[in-house]
Amino acid sequence: MSLAQVHYISAAPGDAEKTAGRFTAVGPGVSQALLAEIEPLVGYALPDGASHRPADAELRSLPQAFTYAALSDGSRLVGRTAPARGEGPAPVRFHAHAVHIPSGVPLPGDRLPVEAWRSPHWVSATPVGGTLPDPLGALPPGPAPVREGLDDFAVSRGPWLAAVLADLRRASEEAPAGGPVVLVERQNADVARWLGLAAVTLPRESVERLTFTTYTRRPGSSALRVVGALPEDAAAAREAGLRVHVCADRPPVDGTPDMWARTAARVWRSRAPELFQEARELPGDPFAAGPLAVIALCNGVALGPEERAAAAGWAAERPYALDAERIGRLVEALASPGIDDRTGSEFDAVGRLFGALDGRCPASVTAPLAAMLVTEAVRGGNGSLELPRRDAFVGPDGEAIAGVLGPEILTELESGAGGARPVARTVQLLRVARLLGVNGTELLPGVVDRLAPALLAEASEEPGPPAFAPALLELLDEQFDVRTALLGALDRTAPEDPGAVARFLERVALPFTGTQALPHLRMCAEVPGAMTTLGRDRTAVWHRVLRAAGLSPFAEPLVLRTAVGLVWEDRAPTVEEARMLLEAATSDAHRAAGTWARLVDAALGAPADTEDATALAHDLLQAFPQEIGGRERAALQLLDLCRDLRTGAPEPGWAEQVRTLRDRAEPLEPAVQERAFTALVERLLAPDRPGAELYDFVRSDDAELIAAYDRAARSEPTRARLRTHPAYAADCFTHWTAHPHAGAAWTTTAAALLDEVLRPAVRAMTAEAVAEVEETVGRTGSSGRAVAFRDWNRSSALGRLGRRIAGRVRRG
Repeated sequence: MSLAQVHYISAAPGDAEKTAGRFTAVGPGVSQALLAEIEPLVGYALPDGASHRPADAELRSLPQAFTYAALSDGSRLVGRTAPARGEGPAPVRFHAHAVHIPSGVPLPGDRLPVEAWRSPHWVSATPVGGTLPDPLGALPPGPAPVREGLDDFAVSRGPWLAAVLADLRRASEEAPAGGPVVLVERQNADVARWLGLAAVTLPRESVERLTFTTYTRRPGSSALRVVGALPEDAAAAREAGLRVHVCADRPPVDGTPDMWARTAARVWRSRAPELFQEARELPGDPFAAGPLAVIALCNGVALGPEERAAAAGWAAERPYALDAERIGRLVEALASPGIDDRTGSEFDAVGRLFGALDGRCPASVTAPLAAMLVTEAVRGGNGSLELPRRDAFVGPDGEAIAGVLGPEILTELESGAGGARPVARTVQLLRVARLLGVNGTELLPGVVDRLAPALLAEASEEPGPPAFAPALLELLDEQFDVRTALLGALDRTAPEDPGAVARFLERVALPFTGTQALPHLRMCAEVPGAMTTLGRDRTAVWHRVLRAAGLSPFAEPLVLRTAVGLVWEDRAPTVEEARMLLEAATSDAHRAAGTWARLVDAALGAPADTEDATALAHDLLQAFPQEIGGRERAALQLLDLCRDLRTGAPEPGWAEQVRTLRDRAEPLEPAVQERAFTALVERLLAPDRPGAELYDFVRSDDAELIAAYDRAARSEPTRARLRTHPAYAADCFTHWTAHPHAGAAWTTTAAALLDEVLRPAVRAMTAEAVAEVEETVGRTGSSGRAVAFRDWNRSSALGRLGRRIAGRVRRG
């Protein structure tokens, strides 16, 4: 071993070189280039307020800079810079004594750099004459081991421990980000103690990368990874954007998110630093919280919930890494009855650990974990727990926990709050009840009746499979009686909301392939495939879905309701589809299933030009005379009357009946009203319509009906008949002039029809046809009416003549 020594002293006032200092002795092998790197590393600046001429005690109390640095050629430097008594105009100077360690060469005794902190080798003056003795073959440590007193120091720095250790870990990485970590202490010896803590806590390779100095006035310009500073320099370090820990001030409030650092801090506060080496012997990342947390728990160190979860999670992934003794101690620590701050993530990790140990360890070892899990499942409401197997509770232990938790489970299952209770909770309680052998047979019907609608409600809240699906399927696989009861409850629920059940079955593949009939569930499961295969042919889909039930609607009418609800869930059938449904099952079946209302919706919702709607309305009135009432009955009767108006002989008074039924059917569907009004006015415009009906119509002065009459009279078929049938034109003239004292709506409309519809038609006739119109008016009415027609027609002719003369005058 050959370590070259270097001595450096600060410059005195008046030195010619005007430099900070000079090397007074340099051992062999240290080049000028290295000296240029070393000089700023061994520099020194007195703290603010230091006395210009300090007494000996004051001089000894000034901070010393103990430094470990890496040089550009791979070599390293360990040294100490300390204030020293000067002479003349420089009463205080500083002296640096360092050792150069070549690349790849360890310190003597394979020690860590921080162990040379108090080494007796360090001197405060250059050897006389500036000559060095032979290169060092040893660098003895201080008079006491570096670990001595670290426990007390760590406890005194408890509030800062985790945050500082987290930053020291990051600073020891191969390529740390950012500048140095700044440790602010009133005594630079305490900075050295922090480095001692790091030397014990971190792995050897990390410690060797951790370059440092215990004191500097310029943290922002340091190339080292950890620097010590006094409180007066903390603000400047913060302004430089550095990570600053003021350990001489008030304790910090915020904790560090670094779980490994928090665990390490708890180990130090428990005065058990030997556990760090024990943890490093376990497999895995040296800075993962799991191994250290496992060793800490096994040795009685109290940890927080996140650290306990890390320990359980790590052990669950590597159950082979721990011997039987450690596993027993870990289980005992995790299941300790004195812990009252467990979290959901901790229970989940414990569940995974139980699964890893179950079957690998005796049941007596894992029983505390099993008891802990089922107790949390019942009392904590954690529905995501991985429950133990049923044989985890055998003998007295199982009976004891069943005696404690059984009554609680039955009380909650029996409560009527099942509809408000989350599905996962009910599923968990049922699974734990079976696990502990708790008999809930009498409660099961009520439980599943409340559970079935809750399943549908929760599953509809989010897309995709619901979170409770895996646990529910495990429950149904474990307990045949629950599966039978729940599937039966869902089958009974399906006719009320088959669409919701079908969507649920798409997300959760329930096992109903056994001997249970379950016709409604089978239809709900069939509909997605039927729609994919048959597309828009809803009639074909309906037949296929109905076949899946395995029951005839004559034998079980409710399958009719389910099938209709699946195929026409949010819309009414078309008229053609409704007639098919009416023919496919008896009126009794539709009455029992309640599907007759869908058929009524089909009739009333049909477009105005759908011919079969009136026939469907007639059939519905005949088939369901007691069920259809109120507004719907009046609307269907209106459609039925339309059928009679166009194809039969309606009972007298039908003009008034249209108005009466319309009023009873309010709010009337626009298409039904359009169809009824059209049928009425077309009948009133027919050549053979009864005069009494037209009289009633005119005297009603119903603006909507008269407007419909006006539109029909202006239609091309009516205009064509007026032009080609003189008798029809005569009839219209008679009736359009027969009620001069009717209401305003009719008077205005009739005048407009005479002038804008009839007059152009008469104008287009031959003289013979016009004479026939006049003769018919006189024959069917009176001679006075014939004269009225002649005057009306002459006024038209005179009007044409006058306009023709006026045009000639303007052209002249």
